[in-house]
Amino acid sequence: MSSPPPPVPDPENRGPAEMVRAGEPIDEGKGRIFPCEGCGADLVFHIGQQKLKCPYCGFEKEIRIDEDREIPEQDFAAMLKVLSERRQSKAKAVPAGEDNHEIRCGACGGIVQFVGTLISTDCPYCGSPLQRDDVQQAEQRIPFDAVLPFLVDRKKARERLGQWIRSRWFAPHAFRRHRVQAKFEGVYIPFWTFDSMTFTRYRGRRGEEYTVVVGSGKNRRTETRVRWYPAHGAFQRFFDDVLVPASTGLPQRYLDRLAPWPLRKCIPFTQEAIAGFYARVYDVDLEQGFIIAKGRIDAAIEQDVRRRIGGDRQRIESIETQYDAVTFKQLLLPVWMLVYRFRGKPYQVLVNGTTGEVVGERPYSWVKIGLAVLAAAAAAAGLYWIAKTQGG
Repeated sequence: MSSPPPPVPDPENRGPAEMVRAGEPIDEGKGRIFPCEGCGADLVFHIGQQKLKCPYCGFEKEIRIDEDREIPEQDFAAMLKVLSERRQSKAKAVPAGEDNHEIRCGACGGIVQFVGTLISTDCPYCGSPLQRDDVQQAEQRIPFDAVLPFLVDRKKARERLGQWIRSRWFAPHAFRRHRVQAKFEGVYIPFWTFDSMTFTRYRGRRGEEYTVVVGSGKNRRTETRVRWYPAHGAFQRFFDDVLVPASTGLPQRYLDRLAPWPLRKCIPFTQEAIAGFYARVYDVDLEQGFIIAKGRIDAAIEQDVRRRIGGDRQRIESIETQYDAVTFKQLLLPVWMLVYRFRGKPYQVLVNGTTGEVVGERPYSWVKIGLAVLAAAAAAAGLYWIAKTQGG
C-alpha cells in the first residue's frame, strides 16, 4: 500500500530553503513552478487579465516577453537535415509516448508522474501547477516557437457549451434539459504551421455545354452535350500558415472544426503562458505534418486549376507543383476539453479557447429523427397531391 502524500506546507511559513524564485527549475531542471512573490503560493495564468496571478493573495505578475523578439519561421529542409544527423549520431531522444518521468512537487513534496507526451499538469496532491522542461532541451525534440494564450475563460466556455446543447434539435429532451456537471480542463494542443511558395503547371480540357433537340413525336427530347477544348497554364501561389494538428490525442475532425484561430495573437513561447494548464508535445512529427499540409495545399491547388480551366466542366490531365521556401512553426493552441456522461455513455466536447467555438459528440433522439422523416414525407406527399390536382 502506497504511503499518503506529505502535508501541504503553509506558504507563509516557508523557510529560506523552501522558497523558489518565480520560474526557477526544480529537480535539476525537470520541473518548473512560479511561486507568488507575495505569499509563496503558486501563480497561474489568469485568462481575463493575461497575467500570472496568485489565486490566494491576488498578487499579479506580468509575463516576461521581449518586445523585440519575433516568432521565427524555421527552414523546413534544414531542420529535417539536423534531425537526420542527430538520429544517425544516436543523440539523446525523447520518443513520443515512451518517456515517463517522476518529479517531486516543490510545494508539498509529493511525486508527480509525467507520462508520454504530457508536459504540463497539476500536482494531484496539492493542486500546484508543475511543468516539465526537459522536453524543450531534448536533442530530438523541436522547441515550441509560439503560444496562443487562452482568451475565453472557464465560465464563458461553460456558457457556450450550454448554448450548444440547447441548439441540438435532434438531441433527447432530457439531454437538452440536462446540466453537464463534468469539469472543463484547459489544455494546450501542439500544431504545425507551414508556409510555401508554390509553382504549378497544369494541363486539361475545358467543357462547354450546349443543347440539341433529338427524336420526334413522343420521343422528342432535349439533350445536353459538351464541346471540349484543350487548356493549360502555369501560376504561382503562396500558402501562409497551413495549420496541421501535431497531436493524435484528440480527433482531428474536431480540431479542424475549431478553426479559424486568431494566430496573429500568438506570442513567443514562454513557460509562464501555460502555467496551471495541461499541455502536450507533438506525436505527429515534422515530416508527417508536412505530408498532411501538402495534401491540403494540393487540394486547394486543384480547385485553382479548375477555376483557371473554366467552362461548364473540367477534365484535369496533369498537375505538377513545385514547393519552394518551405518554412514551419510549432504552436501551442488553447482548448477547453470536457468529457461528460449521458445515460452511462461518455461524450467528448472541445471548445476553442480563443473564439468559444464548440464541437463534439452528443446523443441523438431517434424518435425525433423518425418524426422529422415522417413529417418530411407527409409534406412531400401533400405537395405532390396539390400539383397533381392542379395539373388535372
